[in-house]
Amino acid sequence: MSGVQKGEAPREVIAAIATAPGRGGIGVVRVSGPSLAAFVEALLGRVPAPRMATFARFHDAHGAVIDEGLALFFPAPHSFTGEDVLELHGHGGPVVLQLLLERCLGLGARLARPGEFTERAFLSGKIDLAQAEAVADLIDASTRAAARGAARSLTGEFSRAVRALQERLIEARMWVEASLDFPEEDLELIAAARIREKVGETLSALDRLLENARQGALLRRGLHVVIAGAPNVGKSSLLNALMGEERAIVTDIAGTTRDVLREAIQIEGIPLYVIDTAGLRATDDPVERIGVARTREAISQADAVLALRALDRPEAAPLKEVLALAPPEVPVIEVVNKIDLTGEAPRREAGEDGRIRERVWLSARTGEGLELLRAALLEVAGWHAHGEDVVLARERHLEALREARRALEAALETGEALELLAEELRAAHRALGRILGEYDIEDLLGEIFSRFCIGK
Repeated sequence: MSGVQKGEAPREVIAAIATAPGRGGIGVVRVSGPSLAAFVEALLGRVPAPRMATFARFHDAHGAVIDEGLALFFPAPHSFTGEDVLELHGHGGPVVLQLLLERCLGLGARLARPGEFTERAFLSGKIDLAQAEAVADLIDASTRAAARGAARSLTGEFSRAVRALQERLIEARMWVEASLDFPEEDLELIAAARIREKVGETLSALDRLLENARQGALLRRGLHVVIAGAPNVGKSSLLNALMGEERAIVTDIAGTTRDVLREAIQIEGIPLYVIDTAGLRATDDPVERIGVARTREAISQADAVLALRALDRPEAAPLKEVLALAPPEVPVIEVVNKIDLTGEAPRREAGEDGRIRERVWLSARTGEGLELLRAALLEVAGWHAHGEDVVLARERHLEALREARRALEAALETGEALELLAEELRAAHRALGRILGEYDIEDLLGEIFSRFCIGK
């Protein structure tokens, strides 16, 4: 990161191709920097009217036409980055876009770093850090629910909720400081009651936001679910049933699946990455041994595990091995397959073992009981329907909210020590500020924006 602080405009002109690589009907080159009027005139022959799509020809250094299309000029400060911004909408061929970019670089721009346009929007105060992250989350959203959650964060819904918590803390801190500065006994008693009331209200509001953020984080990252079990119990059939199509090869030959097969599905908007694995068994086949080793590795890294067994193979149930491989915090659902062979009814049962969350009886072949399994997966993931109010959140947001919560709980336990209470309230306020990029952001910015695509 450079030494630029929020509110200071970077002085270099930057340029990048803002559309995805490959051929398309339209391609966009974006430029941002201070005082672009001379730059724009050299490229277009004139400066277009602000914020109006204008037909223009894009010229090279010798005046020849590179391409023609639409030019949009956004003078500072009324632009995404807060600087002068020029967007050139031309034909979407990679060669013509590269020629246009090279012309911009020849006029003095430098190639933008990944995420640098959004970074400048943050540094100019156009958006806060949570909104900046939502730009990338909206682009990367893998489900409609995730896209809607990212859009709500981008419009500032999450940020407003965080600022509302900060305002509550400011009022509580005001009472603390007043009590410390004017330690008259009556004022101190009134302040103590008012402070604890305000801290309690803030803690309740924070819990609501934290639960919303947990749901949003689940929407963003999804859930990695590993199907594990012995050969020929129906692991690939279950994957196909969940996918709704034949993606995995299914045969009666034990050991058909030799490698890890990963497929993405969604349940109620939650992205699930379902992983079919090689059957757990001792084998002399060197290829199958590699597959079994990868199965064990996948189980150890899962968010949830489906331990599968089949009613026609009661002896093939390596449940103890699955439980030994799965980390203690990872939920395990025992799935009893092939109820169509025995006439068993599809059902969900509570697990008798503390490590097994529950047991689901189903038929991967007929689809009976699949809805019960989907519901069980949502439950172990911690998801519950929120309607349209979930905002996308990241792990750093959750950790900051948890830190603020710990500080507020500590504040309620400080008794009459107002100095300690003041310190805990400051800590909570500071933790919330980090979500919006108000404190300790220098190293964090480099990490966040380096993950953006170039041109954003």
